[in-house]
Amino acid sequence: MTAKRALVLAGGGVVGIAWETGILRGIADESPSLAQALLDSDVLVGTSAGSTVAAQISSGCGLEDLFAAQVAETSTEIDPGVGVDDITDLFLAAMAEPDIARKRQRIGAAALLADTVPEPVRRKVIAKRLPSHDWPARDMRITAIDITTGKRVVFDRDSGVGLVDAVAASCAVPGAWPPVSIKERRYMDGGIGSTINLEVADDCDTAVVLVPSGVSAPSPFGDGPAAEIAAFGGAAHGIFADGESLAAFGSNPLDPRCRAASAMAGRAQGRREALAVAAFLSSA
Repeated sequence: MTAKRALVLAGGGVVGIAWETGILRGIADESPSLAQALLDSDVLVGTSAGSTVAAQISSGCGLEDLFAAQVAETSTEIDPGVGVDDITDLFLAAMAEPDIARKRQRIGAAALLADTVPEPVRRKVIAKRLPSHDWPARDMRITAIDITTGKRVVFDRDSGVGLVDAVAASCAVPGAWPPVSIKERRYMDGGIGSTINLEVADDCDTAVVLVPSGVSAPSPFGDGPAAEIAAFGGAAHGIFADGESLAAFGSNPLDPRCRAASAMAGRAQGRREALAVAAFLSSA
């Protein structure tokens, strides 16, 4: 029986979108067939930035064009005017809650009160990111958080939710962007709790996980991506941002000015990672 494989794309702001695109482009530089094997994974899981990348790579648009868009001088991205410290401050009060759903509910309540651009303005940005606004005819899973219940939801092509809205919900960083309205519910960033949500791929035998953060990056919600990858029930291979990539990200992952450098660093790292990815896929 052929193993069921997932490509899991983590959250990480606009620099994360650029870096993940660069990683895939760099792998393609070394081995087009290896990159295609990743793109053809049975399941795509996208969280926040990763939801954008999942939608882009499943749209029929090639990696070359997607990478070119990341390094282009012009962009339709907008600066939210907040940084990591501002968002961290929003989280602090919620961290006293022992239950993760309650943490998310408190963060969601604060997100509703945050001063952000209007929801339609943000939706236009997301729409312009996506080469196609239709769900692909494949298994793509996009995570978001219901701010009322504090529970993770997973959107797919059978959810009855438009692709642009699903990606917008997954990318709605609390404090930076407005929660997204879908069918009388409000949703925020799918990375609140886990930036990779590897559990969403627990029906898969193998997973390659792209994580635009350091392997030892702390998480306010638990042990973090490295521990999730180690605990995966199947075989999982994580690609974390290396030192050069982390330097390219700058201090604010939401800053559109860091996109090009992040994409180029990701491409260089992808070339270096290709052999390890090939070895993992051949042994899994």
